[in-house]
Amino acid sequence: GSDNTAVGKAAMLENTTGECNTALGRTSMELNTTGSCNTAVGKDSLSNNTTAVYNTAVGFQTLKVGTTATQNTGIGALSLDAATTGSYNTGSGYASLSALTTGTCNVSAGYIAGSGITTGDNNVAIGAHTLSSTSTADNNTAVGFEALKDNTTGTVNTAMGRQSLQNNTTADGNTAYGHNTLNTVTTNGCNTAVGGS
Repeated sequence: GSDNTAVGKAAMLENTTGECNTALGRTSMELNTTGSCNTAVGKDSLSNNTTAVYNTAVGFQTLKVGTTATQNTGIGALSLDAATTGSYNTGSGYASLSALTTGTCNVSAGYIAGSGITTGDNNVAIGAHTLSSTSTADNNTAVGFEALKDNTTGTVNTAMGRQSLQNNTTADGNTAYGHNTLNTVTTNGCNTAVGGS
């Protein structure tokens, strides 16, 4: 491969034809063979990547186990560190999207934001602890500290505001705008509330 930069023990050790990669840190992109246009900064970042392309991993063990996951961005230690084949995800913040394996098109920003999501798709978690219990649910939007924090499998929920829909677990189709709105809802769906408590 050409136009590669590797700095650190075992960085990009197995690379064969992969091109335009940057690996900075011990074992960063260690197993990469043909993957191209990846950036890995930090120990063990993208260390198991083999053929995936266009990933950016910044932080200790960020995107560590990804093998063929493509077009992901992980910024912060342990963000997206369990992603195997999940693609088109963005995680910013310590352990953001840290449990994600095959989920796609998720966005998280904040301390452990979206950290419970495993196979869920199309979720947005902005703020510390948002969607931190969600595992397989899709199409949720949580903005604000602990918004939709306890959600596990509830889908198509929108929570905007600190602790809005915080205790929702399995309910679908709720919309909450404002501090603490609908934070006592657990399993009832299709509710709308505007205004903080």
